[in-house]
Amino acid sequence: MFNKLVAVALALTLALPGLLLAATPVNINQADAATIAKSLDGIGQAKAEAIVAWREAHGPFKKADDLKHVKGIGKATIERNRSAIQLEAGDTPEAVAQVDAPAKPAHKSRKAASEK
Repeated sequence: MFNKLVAVALALTLALPGLLLAATPVNINQADAATIAKSLDGIGQAKAEAIVAWREAHGPFKKADDLKHVKGIGKATIERNRSAIQLEAGDTPEAVAQVDAPAKPAHKSRKAASEK
């Protein structure tokens, strides 16, 4: 019994830093650099300022993957923070995921294609 308690305590201790470093939801189209830096994992003040500068130069981000246009932000950083990246007020992670999902190509049936 004691060994099980020690194992559970150890598991919680190892998981705690990951929970503390988890990203906090932030609207990247409205937040200032300081808020972005505090909210997103792996984004410091300099990258947050670059995000704001890109947004001011090019307009609002349409999807989370657009952050790849900001120098120093790659796919891994975007994926790590995807659930916390909001694009509009009231966005949920599910809404952002739908925007970022690749569009399915429209397929015509062979019959419909041959009728033309």
